[in-house]
Amino acid sequence: MSISNELLEEIRLLAMFNLDTTQQGIKIHSNASQESIQAAQSLFDKGITSLPDGGYLTDMGHEAAEHAQMLLSLLKQ
Repeated sequence: MSISNELLEEIRLLAMFNLDTTQQGIKIHSNASQESIQAAQSLFDKGITSLPDGGYLTDMGHEAAEHAQMLLSLLKQ
């Protein structure tokens, strides 16, 4: 199984979320890379975030971000 650049960018965005609070989201600005803009839209389309340019994590998004961040933490050891 190969991992596409698009999927890696989605994981990178999920790693940006602060999981200690539901009151903090992210904003992908219009001058961000096309990859980041597309990843943010894709996460929204999948029901993981509340807005196409980031926003807050949905319940499913919080779970996805937890898994992504845990995997990244394990791999960094």
